[in-house]
This record gives sequence, C-alpha cells and structure tokens, in this order.
Amino acid sequence: MKAIVTDHVHPFLLDYFKHKSIACDYLPNITPESFEACCDQYQIVIVNSKIKWPRSLIDKAEKVQIIGRLGSGMDGIDTQYLSKKQVQFVRTPEANANAVAEHALGMILSLKNNLHRADSEVRDYKWNREKFRGKEISNLTFGVIGFGNTGRRFAQKMSCLSQKVISYDKYKVQYCKEFHNIEEVSLKHLQTNADVISLHIPLTEETHHIVDADFLKKCRPGVVIINTSRGAIVNTEDLLDGLIHGQIGGACLDVFENEKPHTIEKSTDQVYRKLYQLPNVVLSPHIAGWTHDSFFKISKVMSEKIDKLLDEIFDYSSTV
Repeated sequence: MKAIVTDHVHPFLLDYFKHKSIACDYLPNITPESFEACCDQYQIVIVNSKIKWPRSLIDKAEKVQIIGRLGSGMDGIDTQYLSKKQVQFVRTPEANANAVAEHALGMILSLKNNLHRADSEVRDYKWNREKFRGKEISNLTFGVIGFGNTGRRFAQKMSCLSQKVISYDKYKVQYCKEFHNIEEVSLKHLQTNADVISLHIPLTEETHHIVDADFLKKCRPGVVIINTSRGAIVNTEDLLDGLIHGQIGGACLDVFENEKPHTIEKSTDQVYRKLYQLPNVVLSPHIAGWTHDSFFKISKVMSEKIDKLLDEIFDYSSTV
C-alpha cells in the first residue's frame, strides 16, 4: 500500500504511516499538474485545497481507495462521484473548529474596540483615546449561519459573552436543544435581528454569493459580517457597496474571493484596494484555522480516521 501527502502536515501523520508500514511520499510542494501525472500510484491520498478532484482526476487515480482532506473544505471535490466510485472521503473539520471560532471572536473584538486602528496610531506616537472609544459586544445579538463544527463552537463562545445568540441552518432542525441560550431561527428572523452575522457554511453552487446585495438589504442596518468560511460565499463588490453607503457597519474577513494577489485583475484590484482602505474592516490572510495547535490536531484526527477506514476496508489491523 502506498500513500502520498500533497501539502504541509504535522509529522504526527507521517509517523502514523511509518508505524503502519505504509510507504508514504511526502511532497508538500507538488503541483497539481505533477500530482495528476503520478496519481495512479497511490491507494491513499492526503490533500488540501491545492489539489482539486473533478471526475477526470478521480477516474485517472485508479488505485485510490481513501482521500483525506486536511481541514474542513469540500470545494473542488466531486464527493458524489467519489461515492459512486466507492472511494472513501474523510476530512477534519472538528480539528480546527476551535481555532476558527477563536479567530472570529478575536476579529469582532478588534473591530468593536478599534484595536486594529488604535494599534497603528500608538505606534506612531498618537494618543487618541476618544477617537477609539469601543462598543461592548455583550449587548449585541449574534447570528450564526451554519451550525456545523465551527458554527457550533463560535455560537458557544459568543453565548458566554453575548446576551443573545441566534442560529440558522438550512439542513438541520431542533439542533439547539442542548444549548439553552442559543435560539434556532429562520433566515429572515436572523437577518432582521442580528447585529453581527457570522458565516460558517461550505462553498457550494447553492452558497456561492449567497451574501449579496439582496441579502444585505434584508439585514439590520449597521450589521457586521464575519466570514471565516470561504471567500466566494460573499459578493465582495456588494459588501463593499454596503460598507461605503453605511448599510453594513463593518466586516471581519479571513477569506476572499481571490486569495492569490498576483492574479487579481485590474477591475477586481480596485475593489480590494477600496475595501482595504476602509477603517471598519478587519482582515487576515485565511489563517483562522491555521494555528500551531490545529496544525497538530488536523494530523492526529486524520490519522485516526484513516486508521478506522483501513480496518473497515482492508482489515488492516490483522495484517500488521
């Protein structure tokens, strides 16, 4: 049996393969083109967002039995076709859920207390206390869209700090029963009542640009949008327009529609430049789930899931 890891991982996962006597090629710098050329050699493939899995690649990787996705993303992976081909697909959303939730919390605290702005002025020997008077989040209503691993973690944290947390998940019902201080509501109710809306949903055809001008018009005036999921869930131009005209009170963005600055076209570049100049936005380069802690946990959880599949598919425990 042979495995390949196509992105940077904590050594824990590599040690796991060694312990299982599974030959593993660790090629974190491999290009998608190079991977496609050798993908038919492996039974186990560990990937991140760099490697996409359309039908053509799935067909070409004839030996693959298990595909492991580091982290929570599923965009670019034809999971239905994988299921049809009886290829096992696993990911590790629980491993970095807390990291994402803490990052989102940090962003909203920074925004509401003007920390990102005050920091730069203090470094420039400016002392403007009144200018940066903040707003406490305990009096705000937080709306969470998507109640999976990260949405649940963020809601739990905010329920400890905020007077009210409301949640909407299109594909779940009665999921807040165990949380006495988190209320399950409709999307309309959430848009109308939330002071802050945090997005915790995967990128699919259905969710692409789900937060657009129409969505934002239905929200409470001055709402803050937090996006730590996928950039294309939010229409950047519509968000920028809402920020400029005051419909949107602020934005905390860890993800963007284009995360490769050198490939941004001129028209799109102008949108981002305007966005980056606004004082009521907090930005980070897709690092919410990428802490030192989650780096380890992702490898550990992945090894546990691979181990379970090896026993189920190959009864591997009896052969090593």
